[in-house]
Amino acid sequence: MLPLSRTIFKAYDIRGIIAKTLDASVAHKIGQAFGQAALAKGEQRVVIGRDGRLSGPELTAALAQGLQAAGVDVIDLGVVATPMVYFGTNVLDTRSGIMVTGSHNPPDYNGFKMVLAGEAIHGEAIQALYHSIEAHDGSTSAKPGAYATHDIRAAYLERILGDVKLARPIKIAVDCGNGVAGAFAGDLFRGMGCEVIELFCDVDGNFPNHHPDPAHPENLQDLIRCLAETDAEIGIAFDGDGDRLGVVTKDGQIIYPDRQMMLFAADVLTRHPGAQILYDVKCTRHLAPWISKHGGVPLMYKTGHSLVKAKLRETGAPLGGEMSGHIFFKDRWYGFDDGLYSAARLLEILTREADPSSLLNSLPQSDSTPELHLELKEGENVALMDMLRRDAVFPGNEQIITIDGLRVEYADGFGLARSSNTTPVIVMRFEAETPQALARIQGQFKSVILAAKPDAVLPF
Repeated sequence: MLPLSRTIFKAYDIRGIIAKTLDASVAHKIGQAFGQAALAKGEQRVVIGRDGRLSGPELTAALAQGLQAAGVDVIDLGVVATPMVYFGTNVLDTRSGIMVTGSHNPPDYNGFKMVLAGEAIHGEAIQALYHSIEAHDGSTSAKPGAYATHDIRAAYLERILGDVKLARPIKIAVDCGNGVAGAFAGDLFRGMGCEVIELFCDVDGNFPNHHPDPAHPENLQDLIRCLAETDAEIGIAFDGDGDRLGVVTKDGQIIYPDRQMMLFAADVLTRHPGAQILYDVKCTRHLAPWISKHGGVPLMYKTGHSLVKAKLRETGAPLGGEMSGHIFFKDRWYGFDDGLYSAARLLEILTREADPSSLLNSLPQSDSTPELHLELKEGENVALMDMLRRDAVFPGNEQIITIDGLRVEYADGFGLARSSNTTPVIVMRFEAETPQALARIQGQFKSVILAAKPDAVLPF
């Protein structure tokens, strides 16, 4: 029985390492605290599910018992993708749910993504669960909650198949990295009329082939190879719990989510002219003019799937997206991030074209870096970011955006430095029209960071 560690209560979810900061006893406490929070909002039942991690069954059982101890009824969906729990909170008799998932983290991690009364909880609401556990006197409800299982697979697949229609048949390759999306992706895409080559679609919590995180190019090499060696037209990849999407063209180009958003925005704006389209600070500078050109209003916002989801609700925007691969459709869908649904919507657009890869490769792009990380000690990242926002001086008339860290817009590119909300790092990303401009912008950021922290070991 582990002591409760405050470190597992992150900005957007709860996440820990099995047998070090997370075990069944901690899961039970989280379940009871969440159950009490649900009851306080008038919620009588909570839907739960888990991904394919080896620690999932034990944590989920303890979580359910904690929820029941609070007096909340539990609907257990079993092994599902995270968006299927979100779907459950929209179609079952509850607006609250918990997904037991370690997302894209290594096999010894696990955690909880939570929706409380229709809202993805983050920040203070997650800290409130920690304080609730700390203050709890050990009592349980006089009337424990009930427990039932429910198979949501057919309803979820039917909902997507009823919504998304392909213009023609297409052969695709799908890499699930042994994550839980593998249990559903093949059936979904075949149901749409695709011919599917499945890579690593058997669910295995050891992730024996590669890490299930399509945000990193090394995890897409098997998919790129498959497209080169077969007659598949396009490659689709998912993260460990199925809420993020990766895309690869026939010629092996990775189409990052900020460029995927261009296609989605152009499509959504045909039905919602003049609507706001939401995207995070890490996205390409080509996205805003693209949205404007297609009759929309671009709105840059903070990074974080829970934050974007909340902003989507606040603004009523029909579409939002993050560089990390979370895409949120409120157009024809429910407004939550769903890699499987996003892939279906992408295929709907691509099958209107004779050459899908040509369409994807024609989307505007510049020279850019992937995410770069400046590793620091716990808390140092926040302090350094505060100092940079206060003191950093950039030569010229650049536009400086401070909604999340420091994004500096130049005539020929941008640089971004922001504090991660989940680990003690400064996340950086750079984009420019030429390699020389990219080097110049990185040089300016290097100067201001070293001025604030001379011993910083920069990754560029």
